[in-house]
Amino acid sequence: MSVNTQDINNKTLIVITGPTGIGKSATAIDLAQRLSTEIISADSRQVYKGIPIITAAPTEEERSIVPHHLVDFLELDEYYSASLFEQQALSLLDQIFRRSDYAVVCGGSMMYVDALCNGIDELPTIPDNIRQQLMQEHADNGNDWLLQRLEQLDPVYYNQVDRQNTKRVFHAVEICLASGKPYSSLRTGTRRSRPFRIIKTALTADRQLIFDRINLRVERMLEMGMLDEARSVYHLRHLNSLNTVGFKEMFRYIDGEWDLPTAIARMQKNTRVYAKKQMTWYQRDPLIHWIDASAQVTPTEQILALL
Repeated sequence: MSVNTQDINNKTLIVITGPTGIGKSATAIDLAQRLSTEIISADSRQVYKGIPIITAAPTEEERSIVPHHLVDFLELDEYYSASLFEQQALSLLDQIFRRSDYAVVCGGSMMYVDALCNGIDELPTIPDNIRQQLMQEHADNGNDWLLQRLEQLDPVYYNQVDRQNTKRVFHAVEICLASGKPYSSLRTGTRRSRPFRIIKTALTADRQLIFDRINLRVERMLEMGMLDEARSVYHLRHLNSLNTVGFKEMFRYIDGEWDLPTAIARMQKNTRVYAKKQMTWYQRDPLIHWIDASAQVTPTEQILALL
């Protein structure tokens, strides 16, 4: 990072995170307008092209109001990670800070936010042949095989990882194969300093309000054409980019395993479970400023008060 500033407080990164469906995007757009700056998305699925409904990506209209970065730029079969996000986001911040004293990062992908704010361990670059072979083996043998492979290569991390997060499991296995070492042995957790001030905020509200918003959001996605979007990528369902809430439930409906009301109810439930995980993650961070999304004072005004 090479921002030309002698004062670490001269440039400020404002992070807006929080559980899914809480209203992060609207707040980020409002705040970026007020500060005449741009938004970097910290969402591990919005990076992919062609799936804007289920990923709740910013619309073309929203992107015309405020410039958004790291949205809708990767093909579904392209690899992405928190490490790549860190590199690209830092490069973008270098450019944004030449135009503005502020930048906004918005998203609920916890590891992406952590990577940008705190740094991420330096890990080996994965050779294409290793990644392609592992992708093929995973496609042929499934998630259970991938978990068994991780247990063989790194039993320590196997006992730590969220085994439902296939992308994270896949990443650990490929790191083991590329480095010849257990992934857990390479994770130092060293925190890096950044040459700019970071104000990290998380939107929150009463849990029932969050759940109600999630349920309504899923219903709106259905009205917007979520099912057609899922059908358009069904032939690629084996890809890691589609191994996520929303697509998994719609694919089971398309397969005939569930009727549509069941698929929608499961999607709502699984999204609520994910929101709980997000809240648990954020509550561990003492640097987060909590923003009440249901207060009379708008989230934007609450964040501006922190500046």
